[in-house]
Amino acid sequence: MSKHSNYDIREWKKKLAPYENPRISASVWQLINSVGSFFLLWVLAYLSLSFSFWLTLLCAIPAAGFLVRTFIIFHDCTHYSFFKSRKANEVVGMITGLFTFCSFEQWKRSHTTHHASNGNLEKRGVGDVWTMTLQEYADATWLKRFFYRTYRNPIVMFLIGPLYLFLIDYRFNTKDASKKERMNVWLTNIILVAIVLLLGFTLGWKAYIYVQLPIFYIATFSGVWLFYVQHQFEDGYFEHNDNWNFVEAALKGSSFYKLPKVLQWFSGNIGFHHVHHLNSRVPNYHLEKAHESDPELQNVPTLTLLTSLKSLTFKLWDDQSKRFIGNRDIRKFIKQKSMNTEKFKF
Repeated sequence: MSKHSNYDIREWKKKLAPYENPRISASVWQLINSVGSFFLLWVLAYLSLSFSFWLTLLCAIPAAGFLVRTFIIFHDCTHYSFFKSRKANEVVGMITGLFTFCSFEQWKRSHTTHHASNGNLEKRGVGDVWTMTLQEYADATWLKRFFYRTYRNPIVMFLIGPLYLFLIDYRFNTKDASKKERMNVWLTNIILVAIVLLLGFTLGWKAYIYVQLPIFYIATFSGVWLFYVQHQFEDGYFEHNDNWNFVEAALKGSSFYKLPKVLQWFSGNIGFHHVHHLNSRVPNYHLEKAHESDPELQNVPTLTLLTSLKSLTFKLWDDQSKRFIGNRDIRKFIKQKSMNTEKFKF
């Protein structure tokens, strides 16, 4: 067990407590420079259609960046960390959720579950990336293996998955959703339909799609990629329930995604994901300071844009070596066990 286990969660909460308090000026300014800039660029993208669609696509790139920042605000609100007022978090969270087609209550519950169970092998399946162990895959039916391979295929996960997740999957309630969550999902859906119909009929459906789709696609792709690399890296963390530890899961199972400053800004500091998992009440604009406050917070799995690309090769979690593995290691396992190669084909 690593030295990070020398601290229990109460000690880490105490260490990070000074960074918990949101500042109303910082929160309001972030709303202005994120949501306001998104609105401005959306309008510019629409107006640019009169000149060239390529100019519209040029506007879509920074607009998508501001939409990612808007999502981070929504994300903070679901943790009640963006404002001191619980009501303010809920109202702003509901509104910013509409920009990314997310229900506040649904996403809050799913993401809270993710924080409470990240890296726990017995509690996978809610708010996380579907991950099977090597042995589980070996024991699975051919149909389950087929679905898993399809899900983990980069084309499906990053090119098809984002639109499916945000446009379709989030439109439906889960079986265990509370009455409040169910109502919130349907209210969100009704408002979204009203907004889309209003813009479609007012601006023209072709114009609306030409502007909205590129922005939304780039933003959702970026969001899915960020979430993926924050937990799917070689020396990650997965343990069975008896050995699972919250601090270990945060500091070993959540990466520090060291991005160029401009991308760090557009992604709302979410690259400091280990800090966020240690204490989700730290607002995004305090994460970097919290990261710099303790040397142990800098001694964590660190990824860059270049090194994060390796995560695309990972297929399964090897419970023996405690790391993610790709096709080469899977072939070694097949050879050692004298197993059918076709069974493990990726």
